[in-house]
Amino acid sequence: MYKRSISVLGLAVALVLGVGSVARGDAYKVDPVHSFALFRVHHFDAGYVWGTFAGPTGTISYDPSDASKTNFDVSIEAKSVDTRDKTRDKDLKGADFLDVKQFPTMTFKSTGVKKTGDTTLEVTGDLTIHGVTKSITVSMDLTGTGKGFQGETRTGFETTFTINRVDYGVTKDPAPMVGNEIRITVALEAIKQ
Repeated sequence: MYKRSISVLGLAVALVLGVGSVARGDAYKVDPVHSFALFRVHHFDAGYVWGTFAGPTGTISYDPSDASKTNFDVSIEAKSVDTRDKTRDKDLKGADFLDVKQFPTMTFKSTGVKKTGDTTLEVTGDLTIHGVTKSITVSMDLTGTGKGFQGETRTGFETTFTINRVDYGVTKDPAPMVGNEIRITVALEAIKQ
């Protein structure tokens, strides 16, 4: 009876210490000062309107040797949209477009990561914009790893992908006035914790 109790206790301790839990890579915190999010959308089938959002925030778990332990959880404040035109930015923040009062953040939370090359990943996750969540898959580049001024490890990731704004309930000013396809680039620099 005593030996059996020890075995049960040992199993319980192993479970608490992580046997059977989800494996994670090293913890990183996104550095919003050195991270960027920008987009472009066609205007009257002619030129493109470009815009940016203030630095993304969030966390990354990263294991360069095992992509399955990698995870992205990134947020962007919708109200930070900037197209260098105050009137247009006010419209974009309003109820007809991003509706930032009701939907203050846009988020991406990965659900699966696969290594596709020495410096490339295939990342699948849930993208939420305007209160609508869709699963997307993007190609992610590892842009490098280096040391900061204080010896901290910094790692960079970058992706460019295209979404259809209509899929996220943003239907005001239909194409060709404002194109439906929006190309988005997100560049993240994250600090190892």
